[in-house]
Amino acid sequence: MSSAEHLKRHTVTEFDLPPLTVGQRFVESIKRNWQIYLLLAPMVIYFLVFAYRPMLGLVIAFKDFSLFKGIWGSPWVGLEHFHTLFDDPYFWRAVKNTVIVSGFSLIFAFPAPIILALMFNEIRHQGFKRVAQTIAYLPHFISIVIVAGIVVNFFAPSGIVNLILTKLGMAEPTYFLTKPEWFRTIFIGSNIWKEAGFESIIYLAAITGVSPSLYESAKVDGATRFQMMYLITLPCILPTILIMLIIRIGNLLEVSFEYVILLYQPATYETADVITTWIYRQGLQNSNYDVATAAGVFNAVVAFVLVITANQLSKRLSKTSLW
Repeated sequence: MSSAEHLKRHTVTEFDLPPLTVGQRFVESIKRNWQIYLLLAPMVIYFLVFAYRPMLGLVIAFKDFSLFKGIWGSPWVGLEHFHTLFDDPYFWRAVKNTVIVSGFSLIFAFPAPIILALMFNEIRHQGFKRVAQTIAYLPHFISIVIVAGIVVNFFAPSGIVNLILTKLGMAEPTYFLTKPEWFRTIFIGSNIWKEAGFESIIYLAAITGVSPSLYESAKVDGATRFQMMYLITLPCILPTILIMLIIRIGNLLEVSFEYVILLYQPATYETADVITTWIYRQGLQNSNYDVATAAGVFNAVVAFVLVITANQLSKRLSKTSLW
């Protein structure tokens, strides 16, 4: 046997080694990319401490919770709090209001930043475009408390809305925020004003990834600006739109708690009371921590089912999904 053949027989290749376990691959990945994991560590610790650790408190939903006995010392009651929850007509009113507000937000508020991004993309004067974008982004950085104060003042009997309506002879001064039928319109409309500009940044970033050659080819073929928008821009950013839609559906039951609390009042509970505000009153005002936790578990389970369903539908219909 030659020396070359002898060396070949005794050379160990990567195919001769036993396959690495999942744990070993993870350790090797950390060794190779330790700088990246070091940057990731603060966010992982944050989520473990403030997101996952508090999930242990969900057992309160299955216990007759007592502050003096603590979580683990309180006796188990099984699904008793869920029966109490589902027998409460005010809880189902809150569920109904949450679904209606979220549904209308999905119909009117979700397309708003997409339309705004398409409009910004069509502006050719760069100076005007920057000014318009800045004006549209600014409301996002205003505190929700200040926004609520602006809305209350605008729709007060002596506010600018009533002043304009009175001058036009269209209506008598009305305190809109005490009218249940006006709450959803004001809530959704002001939310669009506050967030549409900032959310359009995501879609503008997606639009910048569209190849200019597609527009040049369409222009040669005689396509108008609207046709290029409809036939090129929208299909190219469709994956981004679907991903954002899945996330939005997952948060369908998470209506802006702080904003509702700042705007609603007992006179508008009929249309303004949502699940999160109902949980707030039960847990913090009435000290029914166990029933409030049961409502939170219900909310989380429904949101989980919604996001899974939306993701699967998106994967089947468009081959785009979160996972």
